[in-house]
Amino acid sequence: MTSSGGMAMCTECICLQVDITEDVQKQGTITFCKNCGRLLIPPNNWIYAPRESRELLGACLKRLRGLSKLRLMDASYLWTEPHSRRTKIKITVQGEAKQFQNTIVQQDFVAEFYEASNQCPDCAKSFTHNKWVATIQIRQKVEHKKTFFYLEQLILKNHAHKNTVSIQESREGLDFFYSERNSAVKMLEFLQGVIPMKWKKSEEFISQDVHTSNKSYKFTYSVDIVPICKEDLVVLPKKLAKSLGNINQLTLCYRIGNTVHLIDPINLQTAELNPTVYYRSPFNSLSSAHYMTEFVVLDIEPAGPANNKFTLADATVARVADLGKNDTTYYVRTHLGGILHPGDNAMGYMLTNANFNSDLWDELDESKIPDVILVKKSYSNKEKKRKRNWKLKRMAKEYNDVEAMPKGGKSKDVTMRNQKDYEEFMRELEEDPEFRSEINLYKVEGDDTQSEITHDDEDNDEDIEIKLDELKLEDSDEEEENSDQQSSDGIVEE
Repeated sequence: MTSSGGMAMCTECICLQVDITEDVQKQGTITFCKNCGRLLIPPNNWIYAPRESRELLGACLKRLRGLSKLRLMDASYLWTEPHSRRTKIKITVQGEAKQFQNTIVQQDFVAEFYEASNQCPDCAKSFTHNKWVATIQIRQKVEHKKTFFYLEQLILKNHAHKNTVSIQESREGLDFFYSERNSAVKMLEFLQGVIPMKWKKSEEFISQDVHTSNKSYKFTYSVDIVPICKEDLVVLPKKLAKSLGNINQLTLCYRIGNTVHLIDPINLQTAELNPTVYYRSPFNSLSSAHYMTEFVVLDIEPAGPANNKFTLADATVARVADLGKNDTTYYVRTHLGGILHPGDNAMGYMLTNANFNSDLWDELDESKIPDVILVKKSYSNKEKKRKRNWKLKRMAKEYNDVEAMPKGGKSKDVTMRNQKDYEEFMRELEEDPEFRSEINLYKVEGDDTQSEITHDDEDNDEDIEIKLDELKLEDSDEEEENSDQQSSDGIVEE
């Protein structure tokens, strides 16, 4: 109770006569980027503040002039129709009534903010051709894109794309654009650690400030990946084979890292081909996985020691296409003795009467060339239509450069070929535990069971099942996940 002029008034009546919020701003404008949805914090700071979030609430309260003179008690959102472009906040404050000394009054008021649209500098750079400073163009001269699918997963796992302005996909590879040259250099360092490659730099003069003599350039880094892929058949030059421990010239590529890993399937000798050594005298692989033949294993016997996951064995095989037509069989030595059993199918290269357009192949001693080289166990005798309990993250589809696709009817063929390559990549992940351990696989939401097998041979299919403990629910590092969201403008899941 407080006296004024000999009269006593209760607190409720005082609240009806005074307004402690009269000097507080009750209307304002908040600006969101219309592309990435970030909020502008004047003068030029952009933060992620989704609607009805704590970040947005704090940013709005800081914009109300005069609010700092009162004691903030509570603040909450009032519902508004989503398309009204209005944000209303109910605010409860306490303050001293000016007309009544030593009287604390608590009052509520509503602050209304109009939502405006603008474009943040990062999005502006992605839509403006001359705003990027550095670009990395990644290329590999092979017939398929499985290398790029694998590289994409490594980039996503290590968040190496977080500083990109834009990412474009073309039929020849990937292009990454950066607003700072240092970000492109960091990406190059990452690529050198995961793939065998070489790069060269070129720069283009853009403009010069005549007053300060400052010059601006655009830098282009061209990355060329060694055109040898996993499961390729490779013939090494004789001099190079001797320098790699006198390995046999006819080898298989069984793994790709920052070097090319080769193995001689006859004696299990392995070697690593450094990209620096390769580009001194470059050569192409003799044949790729597209040209492999399917065989059935009739008999197999151990023939020697084991080397890591490889075991030497002698196998009797026949082409699947010859079954029921002739009795032709082949007696071969293979490095797959640890995983092949009688009755299994295997993919390999048929070298009997083979003719390759290669000078290195012509130099080989024909008496030392095996009839068949087995490459991997095959699961093609099983139904391939499976309901997978896992998925992969992909870079956003809006990055796909549609204009880069061939014109006319070929664009459909290119799309179908890319889908086929992606399905083969998914199958390789299922069949090779070591291969899939290098990337992140995510659990399909609402699926707590293993993959549903549509064929009858469930026992043999255990080899390509992916256990639940190999799958991730989501990225655990929130900070890196947020940085992904800020830079990549969205990632889709397939």
